[in-house]
Amino acid sequence: MGSNILVVTGGGRYADPWHPLAETSARVADVLRDAGHVVTIADDVDARLASLADPANDVDLLVLNVGAGRTPEERAVVQASDEREPQPLSDADAATRDGLLAHVGRGRPVLALHVSSTTFGYMPKWESILGGIWVRGTSMHPPYSLSRIDVATDAHPITAGIHDFELNDERYSKLRVSPRSEQLAWHEFEDGRHPVLWAHRYGDARIVYDALGHDAASYDSAEHRAILRNAAAWLLGDPQPAAASDRR
Repeated sequence: MGSNILVVTGGGRYADPWHPLAETSARVADVLRDAGHVVTIADDVDARLASLADPANDVDLLVLNVGAGRTPEERAVVQASDEREPQPLSDADAATRDGLLAHVGRGRPVLALHVSSTTFGYMPKWESILGGIWVRGTSMHPPYSLSRIDVATDAHPITAGIHDFELNDERYSKLRVSPRSEQLAWHEFEDGRHPVLWAHRYGDARIVYDALGHDAASYDSAEHRAILRNAAAWLLGDPQPAAASDRR
Protein backbone atom coordinates (compact mmCIF):
# COMPACT_ATOMS: atom_id res chain seq x y z
CA MET A 1 0.00 0.00 0.00
CA GLY A 2 1.21 3.50 -0.80
CA SER A 3 1.73 6.39 1.57
CA ASN A 4 -1.04 8.29 3.34
CA ILE A 5 -1.40 11.68 1.63
CA LEU A 6 -3.68 14.49 2.75
CA VAL A 7 -4.67 17.10 0.15
CA VAL A 8 -5.99 20.22 1.90
CA THR A 9 -7.98 22.28 -0.59
CA GLY A 10 -9.18 25.83 -0.24
CA GLY A 11 -12.59 26.06 1.36
CA GLY A 12 -14.21 28.79 3.43
CA ARG A 13 -11.87 31.73 3.84
CA TYR A 14 -9.20 29.84 1.87
CA ALA A 15 -11.32 29.82 -1.29
CA ASP A 16 -11.18 32.67 -3.78
CA PRO A 17 -13.05 33.76 -6.91
CA TRP A 18 -10.16 33.04 -9.27
CA HIS A 19 -9.10 29.45 -8.65
CA PRO A 20 -11.23 26.28 -9.03
CA LEU A 21 -9.47 24.70 -6.05
CA ALA A 22 -11.81 21.74 -5.60
CA GLU A 23 -11.31 20.82 -9.26
CA THR A 24 -7.51 21.12 -9.22
CA SER A 25 -7.26 19.25 -5.92
CA ALA A 26 -9.29 16.41 -7.41
CA ARG A 27 -6.91 16.21 -10.37
CA VAL A 28 -3.89 16.21 -8.08
CA ALA A 29 -5.46 13.47 -5.95
CA ASP A 30 -6.08 11.37 -9.08
CA VAL A 31 -2.42 11.67 -10.12
CA LEU A 32 -1.22 10.63 -6.68
CA ARG A 33 -3.70 7.75 -6.43
CA ASP A 34 -2.55 6.51 -9.82
CA ALA A 35 0.96 6.43 -8.33
CA GLY A 36 -0.30 4.03 -5.67
CA HIS A 37 -0.90 6.35 -2.73
CA VAL A 38 -3.89 6.57 -0.42
CA VAL A 39 -5.22 10.13 -0.79
CA THR A 40 -7.76 12.03 1.30
CA ILE A 41 -9.09 15.48 0.35
CA ALA A 42 -10.22 17.93 3.06
CA ASP A 43 -11.60 21.45 2.60
CA ASP A 44 -11.97 22.38 6.30
CA VAL A 45 -8.52 23.99 6.17
CA ASP A 46 -8.20 25.43 9.67
CA ALA A 47 -9.63 22.38 11.45
CA ARG A 48 -7.63 19.86 9.45
CA LEU A 49 -4.32 21.69 9.80
CA ALA A 50 -4.93 22.34 13.48
CA SER A 51 -5.50 18.60 13.97
CA LEU A 52 -1.92 17.91 12.86
CA ALA A 53 -0.73 19.21 16.24
CA ASP A 54 -1.75 15.79 17.54
CA PRO A 55 0.74 13.14 16.33
CA ALA A 56 -2.15 10.68 16.14
CA ASN A 57 -3.49 12.69 13.19
CA ASP A 58 -0.16 12.70 11.35
CA VAL A 59 0.04 12.05 7.62
CA ASP A 60 2.96 10.96 5.45
CA LEU A 61 2.64 13.92 3.06
CA LEU A 62 0.66 17.14 3.33
CA VAL A 63 -0.42 18.74 0.03
CA LEU A 64 -1.62 22.35 0.25
CA ASN A 65 -3.81 23.80 -2.50
CA VAL A 66 -5.26 26.78 -0.65
CA GLY A 67 -6.01 30.43 -1.24
CA ALA A 68 -4.92 33.46 0.72
CA GLY A 69 -6.73 32.65 3.94
CA ARG A 70 -8.92 35.74 4.11
CA THR A 71 -12.65 36.31 4.15
CA PRO A 72 -14.06 38.41 1.26
CA GLU A 73 -14.29 41.35 3.67
CA GLU A 74 -10.63 40.96 4.67
CA ARG A 75 -9.59 40.69 1.01
CA ALA A 76 -11.36 43.99 0.30
CA VAL A 77 -9.51 45.69 3.15
CA VAL A 78 -6.15 44.35 1.98
CA GLN A 79 -6.78 45.39 -1.62
CA ALA A 80 -7.71 48.90 -0.51
CA SER A 81 -4.81 49.34 1.91
CA ASP A 82 -1.04 49.45 1.89
CA GLU A 83 -0.95 48.25 5.49
CA ARG A 84 1.82 45.65 5.91
CA GLU A 85 1.80 45.17 9.68
CA PRO A 86 0.66 41.73 10.85
CA GLN A 87 -2.66 41.63 12.66
CA PRO A 88 -3.19 39.91 16.04
CA LEU A 89 -3.69 36.18 15.72
CA SER A 90 -7.16 34.79 16.18
CA ASP A 91 -7.56 31.46 17.98
CA ALA A 92 -8.17 29.78 14.61
CA ASP A 93 -5.03 31.35 13.12
CA ALA A 94 -2.92 30.21 16.07
CA ALA A 95 -4.28 26.66 15.99
CA THR A 96 -3.72 26.39 12.22
CA ARG A 97 -0.18 27.70 12.60
CA ASP A 98 0.58 25.33 15.46
CA GLY A 99 -0.66 22.31 13.53
CA LEU A 100 1.41 23.11 10.45
CA LEU A 101 4.50 23.83 12.55
CA ALA A 102 4.02 20.55 14.39
CA HIS A 103 3.83 18.67 11.08
CA VAL A 104 7.07 20.09 9.69
CA GLY A 105 8.65 19.99 13.14
CA ARG A 106 8.29 16.20 13.03
CA GLY A 107 10.21 16.25 9.75
CA ARG A 108 7.09 15.57 7.69
CA PRO A 109 7.03 16.83 4.07
CA VAL A 110 4.84 19.42 2.37
CA LEU A 111 3.92 19.87 -1.30
CA ALA A 112 2.47 23.35 -1.85
CA LEU A 113 0.69 24.24 -5.08
CA HIS A 114 0.14 27.44 -7.07
CA VAL A 115 -1.82 29.99 -5.01
CA SER A 116 -0.56 28.50 -1.73
CA SER A 117 2.40 30.88 -1.99
CA THR A 118 -0.05 33.69 -1.21
CA THR A 119 -1.57 32.18 1.90
CA PHE A 120 -1.04 32.26 5.68
CA GLY A 121 -0.35 35.99 5.86
CA TYR A 122 -0.75 35.67 9.62
CA MET A 123 2.11 33.15 9.74
CA PRO A 124 5.48 34.82 8.97
CA LYS A 125 7.24 31.45 9.16
CA TRP A 126 5.34 30.26 6.09
CA GLU A 127 7.89 31.95 3.82
CA SER A 128 10.74 30.15 5.61
CA ILE A 129 8.90 26.83 5.41
CA LEU A 130 8.00 27.20 1.74
CA GLY A 131 11.34 28.62 0.63
CA GLY A 132 9.71 31.58 -1.08
CA ILE A 133 6.56 33.67 -1.15
CA TRP A 134 4.22 35.79 -3.26
CA VAL A 135 4.90 39.43 -2.36
CA ARG A 136 1.88 41.67 -2.58
CA GLY A 137 2.59 44.64 -4.83
CA THR A 138 5.61 42.97 -6.44
CA SER A 139 4.68 39.45 -7.53
CA MET A 140 2.35 39.09 -10.51
CA HIS A 141 1.50 36.91 -13.46
CA PRO A 142 1.01 37.59 -17.16
CA PRO A 143 -2.34 36.60 -18.69
CA TYR A 144 -3.24 32.91 -18.67
CA SER A 145 -1.85 31.37 -21.83
CA LEU A 146 -0.07 28.50 -23.50
CA SER A 147 3.27 28.64 -21.73
CA ARG A 148 6.71 27.14 -22.20
CA ILE A 149 8.34 25.72 -19.09
CA ASP A 150 12.11 25.25 -19.02
CA VAL A 151 13.18 22.30 -16.88
CA ALA A 152 16.46 21.44 -15.17
CA THR A 153 16.25 17.96 -16.67
CA ASP A 154 17.83 15.26 -14.45
CA ALA A 155 19.23 17.87 -12.04
CA HIS A 156 17.09 16.43 -9.24
CA PRO A 157 14.88 13.35 -8.75
CA ILE A 158 11.84 15.60 -9.21
CA THR A 159 12.89 16.44 -12.76
CA ALA A 160 14.35 13.04 -13.66
CA GLY A 161 13.60 12.35 -17.34
CA ILE A 162 11.40 15.46 -17.71
CA HIS A 163 12.28 17.88 -20.52
CA ASP A 164 11.05 21.35 -21.42
CA PHE A 165 7.32 21.37 -22.15
CA GLU A 166 4.30 23.55 -22.85
CA LEU A 167 1.00 23.75 -21.03
CA ASN A 168 -1.92 26.11 -20.53
CA ASP A 169 -1.43 27.82 -17.20
CA GLU A 170 -0.94 30.97 -15.18
CA ARG A 171 2.77 31.77 -14.72
CA TYR A 172 3.63 33.28 -11.36
CA SER A 173 6.42 35.84 -11.67
CA LYS A 174 8.62 37.94 -9.38
CA LEU A 175 8.17 35.71 -6.36
CA ARG A 176 10.65 36.19 -3.52
CA VAL A 177 12.65 32.96 -3.44
CA SER A 178 15.15 31.90 -0.81
CA PRO A 179 18.71 31.35 -2.09
CA ARG A 180 18.52 28.04 -0.22
CA SER A 181 15.73 26.78 -2.47
CA GLU A 182 16.81 24.60 -5.39
CA GLN A 183 15.09 25.97 -8.48
CA LEU A 184 14.10 23.24 -10.94
CA ALA A 185 11.86 24.87 -13.60
CA TRP A 186 11.25 28.36 -14.93
CA HIS A 187 9.35 30.43 -17.44
CA GLU A 188 10.61 33.45 -19.39
CA PHE A 189 8.86 36.77 -18.97
CA GLU A 190 10.00 40.35 -19.57
CA ASP A 191 13.06 40.73 -17.41
CA GLY A 192 14.24 37.13 -17.31
CA ARG A 193 13.57 33.69 -15.88
CA HIS A 194 11.07 33.18 -13.11
CA PRO A 195 11.03 29.93 -11.09
CA VAL A 196 7.85 27.85 -11.06
CA LEU A 197 9.24 24.80 -9.24
CA TRP A 198 11.66 24.40 -6.39
CA ALA A 199 12.75 21.99 -3.66
CA HIS A 200 13.60 23.20 -0.18
CA ARG A 201 14.37 21.97 3.33
CA TYR A 202 12.91 23.33 6.54
CA GLY A 203 14.77 21.64 9.33
CA ASP A 204 14.34 17.92 8.68
CA ALA A 205 11.24 18.46 6.52
CA ARG A 206 11.37 18.24 2.74
CA ILE A 207 9.33 20.91 0.95
CA VAL A 208 8.37 21.33 -2.71
CA TYR A 209 6.59 24.30 -4.25
CA ASP A 210 4.94 23.92 -7.66
CA ALA A 211 3.67 27.30 -8.88
CA LEU A 212 1.77 25.74 -11.77
CA GLY A 213 -1.78 24.40 -11.49
CA HIS A 214 -4.14 27.34 -11.94
CA ASP A 215 -6.88 25.11 -13.31
CA ALA A 216 -7.52 21.54 -14.40
CA ALA A 217 -6.01 22.14 -17.86
CA SER A 218 -2.58 22.37 -16.23
CA TYR A 219 -2.86 18.69 -15.32
CA ASP A 220 -3.61 17.69 -18.89
CA SER A 221 0.15 17.99 -19.35
CA ALA A 222 1.89 14.61 -19.00
CA GLU A 223 5.05 16.40 -17.90
CA HIS A 224 3.24 18.26 -15.13
CA ARG A 225 1.68 15.04 -13.89
CA ALA A 226 5.14 13.46 -13.90
CA ILE A 227 6.50 16.36 -11.84
CA LEU A 228 3.77 15.75 -9.26
CA ARG A 229 4.51 12.04 -9.07
CA ASN A 230 8.25 12.61 -8.82
CA ALA A 231 7.80 15.35 -6.23
CA ALA A 232 5.69 13.04 -4.05
CA ALA A 233 8.27 10.27 -4.42
CA TRP A 234 11.12 12.57 -3.39
CA LEU A 235 9.15 14.10 -0.52
CA LEU A 236 8.33 10.64 0.79
CA GLY A 237 11.91 9.44 0.45
CA ASP A 238 11.18 7.02 -2.39
CA PRO A 239 14.47 6.46 -4.26
CA GLN A 240 12.65 5.43 -7.44
CA PRO A 241 10.75 8.37 -8.98
CA ALA A 242 7.93 7.70 -11.38
CA ALA A 243 8.34 7.63 -15.12
CA ALA A 244 8.57 11.00 -16.84
CA SER A 245 5.28 10.69 -18.70
CA ASP A 246 2.15 8.62 -18.89
CA ARG A 247 -0.14 7.95 -21.83
CA ARG A 248 -3.55 9.00 -20.51
